[in-house]
Amino acid sequence: MTPVQVESVANAVLYEGYLLYPYRSSAVKNRQRFNFGIVYPCAHSETSGGIDPWEMETQCLAVGGPLASLAVKVRFLRLVERTVGSVSEPLPGLPPGAEPPYHPSAAIEIDGRTYESWQEASECDLGLPAACFAELAAQRIPRQFVLPATRSVELLRNSSGLVAGIIVRTQEALDCRIVTSVEEVQDGLYRTCVRISNLTGMSAAEPPSRDSVLAQSLLSAHTILRVKGGEFISLLDPPPRFAEAANACRNSGTWPVLAGEAETRDTVLSSPIILYDYPQIAPESPGDLFDGAEIDEILSLRILTLTDEEKSAMRRSDERARRILERTESLPPEHFMKLHGVLRGLDPSGKEGS
Repeated sequence: MTPVQVESVANAVLYEGYLLYPYRSSAVKNRQRFNFGIVYPCAHSETSGGIDPWEMETQCLAVGGPLASLAVKVRFLRLVERTVGSVSEPLPGLPPGAEPPYHPSAAIEIDGRTYESWQEASECDLGLPAACFAELAAQRIPRQFVLPATRSVELLRNSSGLVAGIIVRTQEALDCRIVTSVEEVQDGLYRTCVRISNLTGMSAAEPPSRDSVLAQSLLSAHTILRVKGGEFISLLDPPPRFAEAANACRNSGTWPVLAGEAETRDTVLSSPIILYDYPQIAPESPGDLFDGAEIDEILSLRILTLTDEEKSAMRRSDERARRILERTESLPPEHFMKLHGVLRGLDPSGKEGS
C-alpha cells in the first residue's frame, strides 16, 4: 500500500463522526461535534481535573539496529468558526482587503439561498523528519509547533452583483509540542514513543464554553509512524518472544496498528478509534461518509430518501456534506449493486466455519 493509500485510511479516521446522517446542523446528533481524538489545552485539562486529556501518547515496538530511522507525522483537524452576516446597505464593491459593516446572524438569505453560521474544520499535518534510533535513544527530540490564528472573509453578492452578505471564517492559535523517543528494551527490540501535548494558553476571565475550548484543541488527532531499516511489531498479535514487551507498551487516547499491504511492517497508524492490523477502505465505497459504523449501501440509500427540504438543509450546512449529496445522487444503479452483498474473507478451500 502506498503512502497515499495509507493516508486514505487515515483520512477516514480524521473525519469519522465529523458530520453524521442526516448531515444537517439542526440534527440532534450534530449539535455536539468532534468527539474523537481530542487533545485539549493543558490549562483547560487542569481545570477539569484531568478528565479532558491534554496529551496523547503512542508507544509501539520495532526491531532494527541503531541506524534504523523513524519518521513521524501527526494529523488533526482545526476548528473553523463560520459566521454569516447581512450587510445593511448592499454595496457595489469594496477596496481590496476591506470588510463591510455587517450584522452577525444564525442564518441569512440572499436571492432565495440560505447561508448558515456553523462550524467547519481544516486539516493540519505536522511532519517530523526521520531520525535514527541511536539518536532518538540518546535523547528525546522535542519539536514545537505554533499555529497562528487565522481570519478570512468571503463576500456574498446578490443577483445584481452587489455585496449583500459576508462569511467570516476564524481559527484560534494553537501551541503544541511533539516529543519522539526510542528505548531499547531487548537486544534489537526498541519501544518507540510519540507524545503530543497541547500547550495552548487560555484566558481565565470566564468559564470557557465547549466550543471555545474545541477551537484551541487538536481534533481527531492521530499519528502515522514509518520506519526504515527495521520493522514494527504488531501489538495485537506479537510473537511470543515479544509478548511481554508488547504488554508493557502504554498508549494514551490512541491505539497503534500495522498499516499498509498485509505482511509489510514499515508503517503504523495510531488512531483514537480502535482498528485491526492492516485496515483498508472497501474498494466499492463511493467516498467518505464520515460514519464508519454504517454500511455504505444503507447510508447512501437513506440519503436518497431525504426530502427536498432536508437536502437543501444538508447543502447549506457544510461544503463536505454538499459533496456527499451530489456524489450520492449521481451514483449509477450498477454502483449500488456493487455495494450490495460483497463477501470477503472466505477460506479458499471452501470449508465452512473458517
